[in-house]
Amino acid sequence: MRQTLADWEQAFSDEITLDRRRRASLQRTAAQRTLKREAHRRQQRSFARFVLLVLTLILTALVVTAVMFRTLYLLLG
Repeated sequence: MRQTLADWEQAFSDEITLDRRRRASLQRTAAQRTLKREAHRRQQRSFARFVLLVLTLILTALVVTAVMFRTLYLLLG
């Protein structure tokens, strides 16, 4: 079973084509993973900021209520 030079070249060309497709596929997959990871991190940061905002609003309401009742106590007491 002798292979001609043309057969070797064809096999080499086919292998190069497959390799290029594999590399392109890996690059696309890596890019998709990166975008997914960035979106997840962005969502986590947004959620953390939202929780901080809610806690700040609650704390502000508690402080204002306490100051208001203390002021009423001082004015009426």
